[in-house]
Amino acid sequence: MTAPATVPVTPFSRPANEPPARVGDLLAAEWIKTRSLRSTPWAIGVTILFVVGSSAVAALADIDQFANATPGVRPPRGFVPFTAYPPSGYLLLMLVAAGLGALTVVSEYGSGLIRTTTVAVPARGAVVLAKAAVTAALWTVVGLIVSTGSFLVAQAVLEGERAGVPITHPGVFRALAASALLAPVCALVGLGLGVLVRHSAATVLTAALTLLMLPPLFSPSERWSADINHMMVASAWRRLVQNWGPSPDSHVFIPTVPGSWLVYALWPLAAVALAVIVVRRRDV
Repeated sequence: MTAPATVPVTPFSRPANEPPARVGDLLAAEWIKTRSLRSTPWAIGVTILFVVGSSAVAALADIDQFANATPGVRPPRGFVPFTAYPPSGYLLLMLVAAGLGALTVVSEYGSGLIRTTTVAVPARGAVVLAKAAVTAALWTVVGLIVSTGSFLVAQAVLEGERAGVPITHPGVFRALAASALLAPVCALVGLGLGVLVRHSAATVLTAALTLLMLPPLFSPSERWSADINHMMVASAWRRLVQNWGPSPDSHVFIPTVPGSWLVYALWPLAAVALAVIVVRRRDV
């Protein structure tokens, strides 16, 4: 009587004749994953409508000021940045972009798909970079639509009082670019937080605390506190949209324009770099 033969269990290995995943394959796979999330198109569509609508509401409020102003006191005309780009709308855009950016990662951890992904592509850092590239591209397009739509809608409303300005007006391009790039910056920050936290509710809460609730805690009237405040994405966006400099007699420290662009660059770079480091060293 012979003992039954046993088949040794070996870990999964890629067939010798199968080439490794290419960059294009990773990008295509991540785009399919992002597009297949049912909440993504709905959330993006509603956010675009809300943000652009908030610009229309802000412009209508300015129209009322023009109509009710006394002859001797007229509201300022020209490009009014926070009418075209009201903070209420763009703070919501920050939160939604960060939340959906995190969802590209957290949804895979929640469903267990991340295990399949890491088996198919052992280079985990490459997977994170592909997610970051797709997320940045998607939200750059969304940001351009929102930013351009906000400006055009606001100026169309203001044109009723002959207060609209063309897109070539001084200060418009920087505000438009900063508002467009705000979406991909926050989406990449959310993606990085998603890799670190790996839980939907906790990631969204962390993103809200970091991007929205932390900046007001640091007053711009004290040097050390203002330095921390100026490092925040929301503060950088406000400075880039604002088309006037600090007042000579002001006791508030105002961030610089180059420093605000640097904040825009460092936050997503740091978030993605940290995500790559963590995903390489931590089990899924």
